[in-house]
Amino acid sequence: MGADDLAREHGHRTVTPAADRQESSTPNGTPPAPDLARLYRPRSIAVVGASANPDKLGHQILRNIIDSGYSGHIYPINPKAETILGLTCYPSIEQAPAVDLAVIVVPAEAVVPVAEACGRHGVAHLVVISAGFKEVGPDGARREAALVEVCRRYGMGLVGPNCLGVIDTHTPLNATFASAQPVRGSIAFISQSGALGSAILDWSHQQNIGFSRFISLGNKAGLTEVDLILDAASDPHTNVVCAYLEDVKDGARFLDVVGEATQRRPVLILKSGTSEAGGRAASSHTGALAGDDRAYQCAFNQTGVIRVQSLTELFSLATAFANQPLPAGPRVAIVTNAGGPGIIATDAVERMGLATARLAPETVKALREQLPPECAVYNPVDVVGDAPPERYRVALEAVARDPGVDAILVLLTPQVPTRPPEVARHVLAAREMAPGKPIMVSMIGGELVREATDFLVAHRIPCFTFPEEAVMALAGMYRYARRRQRGPSPSATRLADVRPDEARAVLERLRSEGRRVLLGPEAAQVAAAYGIRVAPAALARTPDEAVAAAESIGYPVALKIASPEIVHKSDVGGVRLRLASADAVREAFVEIQERVSSLMPQHRFYGIEVSRMMPSGQELIIGMVRDRQFGPVLAFGMGGIYVNLLKDVSFRLARVLSQADVEEMIQETKVYQLLRGYRGAEPADLAAIQEALARVARLALDLPEVAELDVNPLFAYRSGEGYVAVDVKMTLA
Repeated sequence: MGADDLAREHGHRTVTPAADRQESSTPNGTPPAPDLARLYRPRSIAVVGASANPDKLGHQILRNIIDSGYSGHIYPINPKAETILGLTCYPSIEQAPAVDLAVIVVPAEAVVPVAEACGRHGVAHLVVISAGFKEVGPDGARREAALVEVCRRYGMGLVGPNCLGVIDTHTPLNATFASAQPVRGSIAFISQSGALGSAILDWSHQQNIGFSRFISLGNKAGLTEVDLILDAASDPHTNVVCAYLEDVKDGARFLDVVGEATQRRPVLILKSGTSEAGGRAASSHTGALAGDDRAYQCAFNQTGVIRVQSLTELFSLATAFANQPLPAGPRVAIVTNAGGPGIIATDAVERMGLATARLAPETVKALREQLPPECAVYNPVDVVGDAPPERYRVALEAVARDPGVDAILVLLTPQVPTRPPEVARHVLAAREMAPGKPIMVSMIGGELVREATDFLVAHRIPCFTFPEEAVMALAGMYRYARRRQRGPSPSATRLADVRPDEARAVLERLRSEGRRVLLGPEAAQVAAAYGIRVAPAALARTPDEAVAAAESIGYPVALKIASPEIVHKSDVGGVRLRLASADAVREAFVEIQERVSSLMPQHRFYGIEVSRMMPSGQELIIGMVRDRQFGPVLAFGMGGIYVNLLKDVSFRLARVLSQADVEEMIQETKVYQLLRGYRGAEPADLAAIQEALARVARLALDLPEVAELDVNPLFAYRSGEGYVAVDVKMTLA
């Protein structure tokens, strides 16, 4: 049964089921999204720790709430003041009228008692600005745990602690101590760094970037990035969700729900902390090749998140998503007045996975008739350096009408006849002529193009300094459009013909013996319980047992020393191949035992593994290593002894593995060219390989005690002939 058959059998496109989520409280197994209406649109706000001193955070937050134009009730809480900024003060939260949102800015040791009082008073949400929690050590961690317990007991939402605050420009509300009021717009920005968020808010004024929401996560003791992404994706004032993250708090929930959010809005994430300094110990090839950041990359790819590598890329893409329609395809038309930038843009289009549009004959004819003969009328359309604005109008109208153009990139270098502000107005007219096509502009210059760029930005047309930035934005939009067409990863189902109880019995026996590494025959037995086709194998403790096993399995056979402590068995003389008789088996058994005992007497031997020599095929590896955040990470690629050297491997997360993921895993590798049939060779059994990946994924999800798994090599045979797992290694957590 192939992967497609598995999917059809259960009425799903998915070949691998998601992990069981028995602890969850919604039909799809994820905790319900919290109601954040009274966080972003509270009817009343209390600032606990409000101050009359302009240098205090409690004063700055109160001032920002007032200056933001918030129209609800504001209650400063300060037992030592009667009024602050013209508002009546209350000595405690419990003496104030009803409160939806409490912003707490008091010393850390006072936060928990204040939260308790808020709970008794019926407050819906807390934003805890105060620092001094888990970020400062064990005492702070205990304080934070107590705060979380209070919030859970009273059902209060919690932002922070140790955060900058919350903004919703459409309420309007600015409950932060940031120095600048943000521009109203359609970008939601979620930041795990308050200082970075404050700087971005200040910088956004200079760039005229508008936000719908801004929220600082702080320590994420209550609401997490998942809650905020999911809520922002449903906000009618938000067109794109951006996040700066240092980690993900609940990987399983991220995988379960963020895919739904990306179907509604683009989600862009800048994830820091990607280096793997120090590495990690791993007993398998997969463990050595995988790493934390690779798991994050898989999580983002499989949920439809667009991962960016810099703040420049984050806001370039955000600006494009916020203001432009998605491209229907990858075909880009370039209009320029300079050859060099046109070539740079063309190279970037091809490099970033887009295509230069082939202009229709009627488009070329119109351009040739209306432009001077020295202009280039094929893509890129070069109206040359002495072009007045009228030439841009002609070129833009022609490419905007062309049905073979999915997106338009306008380049301009300021020259005497150019008059950038007039060109900008023609760009606006082209957008109105083709409202379904995104238009990006790169005006390369400074003061000479400032008026034009300000005009374009004011009319929601993204304008970049250099062509590559504009192409990068288009490429990100196209990738998102393609991913959204695919839809979210469908809910997964179980494979019908697996025997998890049989596999667990092997693992329980191993635990009872105090071992973590399975012997070859044990690992093969676990794999076979999940329908993975394995080479027949047995464990022999004497030469006679080895001969009996060989005759039962069938000649020729291979013998390998059975010792979990010896990773590379052939290096110590622990392997003999192609043994075709009882005498050969008996002799090899004795040689291996003596050789390894003399070289490595300190290691424990469990015997010698006897396995059937299988016909050679294309050597592949299928592996799994368990990530602490996102669960099982699957690996697929070229196998054999050079796997760590060549590193021809692709990765996916098992929890949200779909049929499309399985196919893409195989296609991303160089070995795929061999599997397809290289230079006249017969293609391999791709359907069987897909099925093997699905079964390894199911095993990993069902058996969380398996920390690492390698099937290497897996011999892939010709189409219709399947595969066989020659060597299976497993390590328990």
